[in-house]
Amino acid sequence: MEKYLFSYQEIHRTVESLATRIRASGYRADMIVAIGSGGFIPARILRTYLDLPILAVGIAYYDRDNRPTDDPRKVQWIEEAERTLKGRRILLVDEVDDSRSTLEYCVRELMSHEPASIAVAVLHNKNKPKRGAMPEGVALYLAGLEIEDRWVSYPWDAVDIDAHDAAIRGSRP
Repeated sequence: MEKYLFSYQEIHRTVESLATRIRASGYRADMIVAIGSGGFIPARILRTYLDLPILAVGIAYYDRDNRPTDDPRKVQWIEEAERTLKGRRILLVDEVDDSRSTLEYCVRELMSHEPASIAVAVLHNKNKPKRGAMPEGVALYLAGLEIEDRWVSYPWDAVDIDAHDAAIRGSRP
């Protein structure tokens, strides 16, 4: 199966474009909430452009064999979430919108803490039917790139980054 291979440079440029689009939208977040582990690096790069603090949550949707489970579940959450999130404008960040189940779950959990608003930014949105749905009330949804439904190989998942980069060079004209 053909897969997407992205370099750190490509990720950085995609996040820069997302930051420009977020600013142009007029949405002014108070904080970034990164969904771990895939959203950590995009969130950190967004921080460079938007100068916002980052909070992290852990949501598990896949099991140990990398198969989707029936429902996402929290494995790490924001300490004192009620005080930290209430009345705040949140920018939720993840790497890929695949089934949308994780995003839906996380947005609903964040909404339960009464934020002023929630926007969602992902590096990549897979163009395919979604299992989950974006909850009503999301102020903004942006994807850095729209991609076909193929496996995505991110550089931060590589055991050997040189081999990852070589594979990218070998897959492109």
